[in-house]
Amino acid sequence: MSTQKLPRAYGPSVLSGLIRQQPEDFQVEEVLGFEPEGEGEHLMLWVEKRGANTAWVAEQLARHLGLPARAVSWAGLKDRHALTRQWLGAHLGRAAEPVSWPEHPEYRVLQAVRHRRKLQTGALKGNRFLLELRDVQGDPAAIDQRLRQIADGGVPNYFGEQRFGREGDNVEQARAVFAGRKLPKHKVSILLSSVRSLGFNNVLAARVRAECWNRAVEGELFALDGSRSTFGPEPLNAELEQRLKAMDIHPSAALWGRGALRTQAQAAEFDRQHGLDDDLLAGLERFGLSQERRALRLPVRDLHWQFPEPGRVQLRFFLPAGSYATSVLHELGLTAEAKPAIS
Repeated sequence: MSTQKLPRAYGPSVLSGLIRQQPEDFQVEEVLGFEPEGEGEHLMLWVEKRGANTAWVAEQLARHLGLPARAVSWAGLKDRHALTRQWLGAHLGRAAEPVSWPEHPEYRVLQAVRHRRKLQTGALKGNRFLLELRDVQGDPAAIDQRLRQIADGGVPNYFGEQRFGREGDNVEQARAVFAGRKLPKHKVSILLSSVRSLGFNNVLAARVRAECWNRAVEGELFALDGSRSTFGPEPLNAELEQRLKAMDIHPSAALWGRGALRTQAQAAEFDRQHGLDDDLLAGLERFGLSQERRALRLPVRDLHWQFPEPGRVQLRFFLPAGSYATSVLHELGLTAEAKPAIS
């Protein structure tokens, strides 16, 4: 699925350009939801990787530690075609820590600190990004104005293209699974997420077109910022309006699965614009997924930008866990990926 055709909140594209001409053009730094404690049976490793995927680096470190691959965990997967810094956790027990770490062109251990508990998937607050756009075409004044709008109002919280598979065919693969095709459990989980993501993006696109992706409609269910918690529906009042303006709460849409739709009135009408047919909905329910909610609006915190020279734009910002930097880029315009060939 291509997300390039999804509607933009602030108007037409204001630029075109290239991203990821080299890994340093797309830098990600993980921010955990806690601080390592300094003692315990688990070893937390602050790792920088360049042009490598998280699982592969974890395998290399497990081998260096003399551990099985499953003994090394991570809070979140990070893109291979990037320069990233993230935490990995190794269950070392009472064994001594290595006196040195591998010297490898694709990764290095920057810090090691003990912790009492296993590093769990999802145990992160978010990610800091440093992005470099090159060969940029567009009016700098218009780009500057669009970035000010994004800093003030956030962007539509679309799922990125990577959610739908390398070839964009995850939803069609999910249809095959629903029809009886057998695949490994972890692959099925990815396909189910793709189906739900498609439904969410369709609802969000409808609300962007109706100019209500960032404001409440009748029957709204509100998502707390930075949380999976929701509340409502309840009548809109001055307090809720102020919380919406402050981006303490956001309108939400369904991630489809079992359970009755909780929104009412106009919000429920939008939720039903998910574009998922009966086979896809039945498949989600049959595989046991319960209905959840996701915020429609994505705040872009600490957004800073500069134009180092003509044709280049540099962006810095923070996004909460579960969101996509490509949603920020999409609101600016058309950015083609010039991924380097990495063995």
